Amino acid sequence: MEYFLQFLTLLGLLLSSIIYAYKIGIRKTREKSNKLVAPEPSGALPFIGHLHHLRVQVPVARILGNMADDYGPAYSLRLGSHRALVISSRQMVKECFTTHERNFATRPIIAAGSYMNYDNAGFGASPYGPYWREMRKMAVSELFTSQRVEKFKHIRTSQVKNSINELSMLSQRNGGRASVINISKWFERIPLNIIVRILVGKGFSNGNNEQESHVREAIKKLVCLSGVFVVSDFFPYLEWMDIGGNLKAMKQVAKELDGVIEKWLNEHIEKRQECDSDKEGDFMDLMLSALPQDTEMFGYGRETIIKATTLVSNVLVFYQSQYIFNCYYI
Repeated sequence: MEYFLQFLTLLGLLLSSIIYAYKIGIRKTREKSNKLVAPEPSGALPFIGHLHHLRVQVPVARILGNMADDYGPAYSLRLGSHRALVISSRQMVKECFTTHERNFATRPIIAAGSYMNYDNAGFGASPYGPYWREMRKMAVSELFTSQRVEKFKHIRTSQVKNSINELSMLSQRNGGRASVINISKWFERIPLNIIVRILVGKGFSNGNNEQESHVREAIKKLVCLSGVFVVSDFFPYLEWMDIGGNLKAMKQVAKELDGVIEKWLNEHIEKRQECDSDKEGDFMDLMLSALPQDTEMFGYGRETIIKATTLVSNVLVFYQSQYIFNCYYI
């Protein structure tokens, strides 16, 4: 008799939950019917939504473009626990980032930003909010003014000249005979050397530099991991499982790059203490001057903000160079 009563209790709870979920579903459906909702492609599956449409050997941009041909310039996708709006009209995109800029200003919190960008401390990856606005204000008024950019012009010029001289030396290493040169790696080193010199005031002399190879390979891994499919980005409750091991790989890459950037930062701090000077020689010096020693901005400390900004700058420049020389499917 006791077991029977327990069974009836569980059955009652189950039926109550089903009825409650059904009513909530009807309410949401009615609310949506009163609003303009972007069309949704057919073929969505329970729990995963439209994710299976994106897991094919075709660039995602082409898949989304084909969907736009069928469903119009604006449509929505269900990606696991999240819903995404896809815009493929130039005029609509312009309107989104001008008239409705605030509604589209934020960025989703994903594993790449949390694990490889100091918990989204980087200006380019942090969600829209007080911290982002404060960083943007500092970037516009102090860090990236036209005078600052012009100040580093000589670095760009000299680095390009040095790279051309290096190419000339490589071509003559066999006593004037024809030599095979990996031109892709040569092009790859130019933007990396420029950004490192601007950021921390030091460059990599040649392709055999051990630290350069270490940094370049670590950034390659970071860029690659930033684009992989991470289950927890779409199903946050599965993060603890680390399906595919991508989170572990992200933590390892973040640790490698943090070691390099922290070394650069400590060198700058020690140099400024020894010279007792606030001279702004490079970008890292500039940030140290802009942020007082005990600065804490919305939960992020001074060192974290500087390291995150340095990392984002390196990655963006490296990613752009990779995109230019490897966009074979466009």
